[in-house]
Amino acid sequence: MFAQIYAIQSVEEALACIEAGADRIGVLTEEPGGNYPCGVTTEYAKKIFEAIGDKAMKVLISVKETEDEILEETAYLKPDILHLCAEYRGNPEFRNRMNERVPEVLLMEAIGVRDEGAIEDAIARASYADILILDSVSDTVPGIGAAGVTHDWSIDKRIKESVSVPVVLAGGLGPENVEEAMNIVHPDGVDSLTRTSVSENGILVRKDIGKVREFCRKAHAYKG
Repeated sequence: MFAQIYAIQSVEEALACIEAGADRIGVLTEEPGGNYPCGVTTEYAKKIFEAIGDKAMKVLISVKETEDEILEETAYLKPDILHLCAEYRGNPEFRNRMNERVPEVLLMEAIGVRDEGAIEDAIARASYADILILDSVSDTVPGIGAAGVTHDWSIDKRIKESVSVPVVLAGGLGPENVEEAMNIVHPDGVDSLTRTSVSENGILVRKDIGKVREFCRKAHAYKG
């Protein structure tokens, strides 16, 4: 079971999370004053990814709105995985464009799990995506994810049983509940943002490395 830690805001934080056991590191790019928590500029994301090197898999969380913008940023940052979770949702044609422009990058599509309709959505996206991430949806944060709450894991379990691509379980996971979630869903990996972060005045300001370490330990100990 791999552990994916979002959303990193500094080089030092990335390296500390890797030392704590993170297998995949997610960085969200956005200009200052944007709508998403934990965003960093594209230029600073480049520095984070360069520092990570091959120590962990690098995930670009893209909130760009057009294919061209997404592909340009992906080609510049050279992540291992492109995660689409905002206004732009992928499709087979976009995957073909990725194959031409950034053939080495995997595509991870976010599935917002509100109800059983997520199962059909997941099956459709698994036809072209390399990875699915099953996440919660917030009424206050745009796109899919960063909600800080869990959802119905029984739906995730049905999705896992219905698709052939790897599945990452996300949405309000932390050291205190990741074991229960893994035992129900049996995902390929687990993801944590809010519950392994320190919040000040409602803003996620940095990772809690102790919680990251415990989250990763439990993920790696899972035997399925």
